[in-house]
Amino acid sequence: MPELPEVETTVRLIRPSLVGRTITGASVAWRRTVGERSFEARVTGARIVSVWRRAKYFVIQLERDGSPAGSLVGHLRMTGRVIVEPASQATPDYGKVALALNDHHVMHFVDVRKFGRLVWHADAAAELADLGPEPLGDEFTAAWLGEALRERRRVLKPLLLDQTFVAGLGNIYVDESLHRAGLHPLSKSERVKPAQAAVLHREIRAVLADAIEREGSSFDTFYRTPEGNPGSYQDQFRVYGRDGKPCLACGATI
Repeated sequence: MPELPEVETTVRLIRPSLVGRTITGASVAWRRTVGERSFEARVTGARIVSVWRRAKYFVIQLERDGSPAGSLVGHLRMTGRVIVEPASQATPDYGKVALALNDHHVMHFVDVRKFGRLVWHADAAAELADLGPEPLGDEFTAAWLGEALRERRRVLKPLLLDQTFVAGLGNIYVDESLHRAGLHPLSKSERVKPAQAAVLHREIRAVLADAIEREGSSFDTFYRTPEGNPGSYQDQFRVYGRDGKPCLACGATI
């Protein structure tokens, strides 16, 4: 499932093609992707004013006649992908939603396994309010992390995967961050010392920044950027998916 770096990459690449454009029409091939019958009416005629990410979600903010008109909140799930291309090109395989734009381009939401979602919400921020702090944001400090780990008293890896605790992390980047910080995934969070929490904070940020720079991880055939390219962070994995192989740090079998 795409995690924070993959969704951030998607947002950065589609933003220039969407902001300022008006949605002139909508076509839905798989109704569960959008969730409601009024989806087409909600978005047609709306202007895209911003595109941003929250955790593993991407948000396309809309306005109509200068007033807020809700947002599209998307989740790629396992196999979702967003493509913006000229309207003259053929509809891509597995296209579930198509949004026609006033510059003769179309935004396609493509999803092989049909788990992804692109849903209209009146208030995206309220819809996503239960998520934890962004690990690359100002609220996520080493001091906060150390205190929050001690308060939760949970197993470390499941806690970091909890989106209400920290937003956007999944198996790949939690595994890589814990390994780089020298912390066992099954450690109890309340036993993590402040100095260890500071190292973990640093490594989470470093892993995410490196993964974003490399446009995410493509360890299967599904994740591709909106431009159709694979990410390359999988070439940097130290532990994820390396079961039975020697540790790059100590040489022991993972």
